[in-house]
Amino acid sequence: MRSGFLLLPLLLAAGVPLAAETPSAPSPPVAEAAPQAPAGGPLLAVEYVPVETRPLTLGVQLTGTIGAQDSIDLSFPNGGRITEILVEAGNRVSAGMPLARTDAVQQQQALNQAEAGVTAAEAAARQAGQAAERADEMLRRGVGTRAARDAAQQALSAAEGQLESARTRADQARRALDDAVLKAPEEAVVTARTAEPGQVVGAAQPILSLAALTGLEAVFRLPDSPRLDAWKGAQVSLSPIDHPDRRLNGTVSEIAPLVDPATGSVAVRVAIDGPLDPALLGAAVVGTAEVPAGEGIELPWTVLTVSGTLPAVWRIGADDRVAIAPVEVERYETGVVVVRAGVTSGEVVVGEGSQLMYPGRQVRRGTPRP
Repeated sequence: MRSGFLLLPLLLAAGVPLAAETPSAPSPPVAEAAPQAPAGGPLLAVEYVPVETRPLTLGVQLTGTIGAQDSIDLSFPNGGRITEILVEAGNRVSAGMPLARTDAVQQQQALNQAEAGVTAAEAAARQAGQAAERADEMLRRGVGTRAARDAAQQALSAAEGQLESARTRADQARRALDDAVLKAPEEAVVTARTAEPGQVVGAAQPILSLAALTGLEAVFRLPDSPRLDAWKGAQVSLSPIDHPDRRLNGTVSEIAPLVDPATGSVAVRVAIDGPLDPALLGAAVVGTAEVPAGEGIELPWTVLTVSGTLPAVWRIGADDRVAIAPVEVERYETGVVVVRAGVTSGEVVVGEGSQLMYPGRQVRRGTPRP
């Protein structure tokens, strides 16, 4: 018995566990408490950003083509064989200046015949007038009859009608001869020549294109959007691709009311300030503008954080404690984000310093963002 009492202290000293002992279960992990500011210490000062709904603008960059504000396509009203074209693309023309001619032999012959017809009709009208005067005089003297006087008056009316018809035919022949010469309707610049001497053209087939000196415009083609209507009047900065050193300014003057079925786009026209410069006609141009984009909430990018996989912001409550608020971002722009949902006007969110936030942290509001 004594040996048993002596063995127990030896076993305990050797670290051998007793048969009656069982291993203890591991303790569950204890969640770490969120860090708090030291008691009585200063609160973290953060930038606060007021949330408010305001009119928004959207920065856009477009590529288009420069053309004349007023373009004119010229053609011969009656067609024919072109005998000469007097101008080239790039030439400046004045009002009434001859630009091209067609073969006018037939028109000249028709005018000669019409003028001869006028001469004959004038002679017939004079003779009928003299006969009517004689018949009227004889009736007054009592040696003529009323029937003879009436017949003479009818002959005079017929002769005068034929004279009027002859003069109308002569005017038509004169206009046809004039139409064989294509003239500039106003001062302009020739932008295109689509026919050559010797070519037979039809009536109203374009021969020359002119750009009136009223000015230039840039035409951009954009996808249809309800917001396009708000672009009218917006200021646009323009830079011709082939003339990068030049800077032009313009104003959105027209937005096509219908979608072009061939391209599925809407034409947006920008009237360019200043006089027409022929060197820029047809040039590709890049336009940049800040256009109205309705109303919404725009916040600096520094407010953004992440909640799970969603963008979020830290909302500051009335007790100066922050809470995470997932948001829906409509679009990202340079330095700012436009928020569609998740915050409302009148709230305040954390700007710079949002990376130091955790739920319930109490902060001190710093300088608001202007």
